[in-house]
Amino acid sequence: MSDGQPSGRPGGPAGRPPLSLALIEMMEGTEAHSGAVYLLAEDQPVLEMAVMAGLPRDFAAPWERVGLSAPIPVADAVRERRLVWVSGEEDMASRYPRISVVLPYPFAVAALPVATDTAVYGAVFVAWPGSRTQGPSEREREHLTRACGRLALHLERLAAEGRPVVPEPDLWGTQLLDGAAGTPRPVEAERMASRLPYGLCSLDLHGRVDFANAAAADLIGVPVPRLLGAPLWASVPWLNDPVYEDRYRAALISQRSTSFAALRPPQDWLSFQLYPDRSGLSVRISRAHEAAEASRAGAGEQGTPPRLVSISQVLSLAGSLTEAATVRDMLQLVADEVVPAVGAQAVVLLTARAGRMRVLGHRGYRNAHIVERFDGTPLSEPTPGVQALNSAVPAFFESREQLERLYPARQYTPDGFAAWAYLPLIASGRPVGTCVLAYAEPHRFQTEERTVLTSLSGMIALALERAQLYDAKHQLAHGLQAALLPHSLPPLPGVDAAARYLPGTRGMDIGGDFYDLVPAAGAAAAVIGDVQGHNVTAAGLMGQIRTAVRAYTTVGQPPHEVMRSTNRLLIELGSDLFASCLYLRLDPVSGRAVMARAGHPPPLLRHPDGQVEVLNVPGGPLLGVDAEAVYPTTEVELAPGSVLVLYTDGLVESPEVDIEDALADLGDRLGRAGALPLDELAEVLMGRGGYEGERPDDVALLLLRATG
Repeated sequence: MSDGQPSGRPGGPAGRPPLSLALIEMMEGTEAHSGAVYLLAEDQPVLEMAVMAGLPRDFAAPWERVGLSAPIPVADAVRERRLVWVSGEEDMASRYPRISVVLPYPFAVAALPVATDTAVYGAVFVAWPGSRTQGPSEREREHLTRACGRLALHLERLAAEGRPVVPEPDLWGTQLLDGAAGTPRPVEAERMASRLPYGLCSLDLHGRVDFANAAAADLIGVPVPRLLGAPLWASVPWLNDPVYEDRYRAALISQRSTSFAALRPPQDWLSFQLYPDRSGLSVRISRAHEAAEASRAGAGEQGTPPRLVSISQVLSLAGSLTEAATVRDMLQLVADEVVPAVGAQAVVLLTARAGRMRVLGHRGYRNAHIVERFDGTPLSEPTPGVQALNSAVPAFFESREQLERLYPARQYTPDGFAAWAYLPLIASGRPVGTCVLAYAEPHRFQTEERTVLTSLSGMIALALERAQLYDAKHQLAHGLQAALLPHSLPPLPGVDAAARYLPGTRGMDIGGDFYDLVPAAGAAAAVIGDVQGHNVTAAGLMGQIRTAVRAYTTVGQPPHEVMRSTNRLLIELGSDLFASCLYLRLDPVSGRAVMARAGHPPPLLRHPDGQVEVLNVPGGPLLGVDAEAVYPTTEVELAPGSVLVLYTDGLVESPEVDIEDALADLGDRLGRAGALPLDELAEVLMGRGGYEGERPDDVALLLLRATG
């Protein structure tokens, strides 16, 4: 086609399908070394990679499917309908830290939307070597824009004709090059390579060896046939190190030559020099006479420093941060794992409250008063911590002189440190706080290190936001629980009482267990119950039930009517939750108690002689199940000195213990406790049997002793 428009036929220009043809046109017209075309999914706001050229797809594996809201160049290009230019390593680290932490190499990227005036069909990116620092020229911008426009029109026609566009095979080096004229024939090139005194091998874009001379095989110690067709680090065990593979990735993406030294056991150091182009890598292998151990860490020809934190360490740190439940837990994890991993010696976590910076916690400072200078700083004051929070841009100070030069108006108290990183903590687009890392010595923050720290700050921000939410819910739960349960038990004639409550340790430390002791005319009423669930809903319903029982008791309803009225109320409230309950009316003069039970565990009675009895009181169904349910009553005699034990199922139920055995154990402990004061007896019953540690359920306990 004379206008260079892609053809949908296999027999189109160069015999290539339309996406590949458009991508090659853009790469050749701008001398880019790699790129990809994305298509917009039909049923969701997602860009899907349809074809990639110049690099293995696994380099871009995290971005094969990209949400339109994702912070990456192709998504930005589509949302903003413009060309997005990322000039290099530092620009990528600043604007797209998630990409930079996975690909911390020098390369430049341009991303463009594939769209018409009325519809978006996808996006394209093309990449250049890291040596390129200037943005696309006007000619290149026009070339890319026109190519994307032609591709969009072509996709529009295909859509109108009902012809689907499918992903195409990725393009590799030999498919992108036309083949230079006048190059030696294969046999002559092989003979030339065999005469050289050093090793030569050629790797394709996947790192597979497609040529190696005899000198390379001799130096490596692996025969040529075993080298061919496999990645170099797969056929040579002592090269199977992520550091060496990282150098291969760095060379391909940056299109810069690099090198590393590796130890061939037991003591031979070899030098590997990598020379990339769009078709793969040429590797020169020779003996390294003065290799140092630092070479193994990946220092290349350009003096590239070793990677500060590996990808596996980042994932490990991310996993650790997900385990932090509270702000205290999170601060401890940051201090124990993040700070040592990045080479810092101290950390301060700051947050913003009521227009001021507040210190959430710190580690590593010998003098806690030093940290107080952060606390209470107005958000209008130009300090590094405030600036980082307000601008969402990290600040790195490699020395005290640099810090004081940039912030001359601020008088800093000497804190024993010589370099700082102020990292804004941004979660879900909202500033959460600032993380301050302090270093004992002046510290040069390399681009890769800044990328890693910026990425870690995002993980810390999410963990901090989650921890603050947990702490807030925790405080709400405890406040609600304290408000719904009685603060103290009223003194009643003829009855001593004691109570205990322990929330379950799983969830929000709040539940639906409740108890109460209510004065009644000439008697005392006691109730204990358990609303299903361990959340605010269960606690709220528990409060309603407790209030209803008190009201029905106050108007003089007998025990069976109190239970029936509470059951009907629960059903009328329309709750999906059920509740167990045990209610009794105790006459201290006659020493008799009338009980009604709704699906609740049976009470225990310790007689004055120490004998313990399980009171199998007949009862009705759980409250909230049947509006017509009847709750029979049982009369029990309580001699002076006898103790009645009311409890919820959390005290006796456990996945590992049979309920009958648990009841027998509780009765045995009650019997052996003797005539202890009720508060001490409550501690004995609550503090044993594993209830001091993990509790899957709430535990409520109410003890009543008849005094006569």
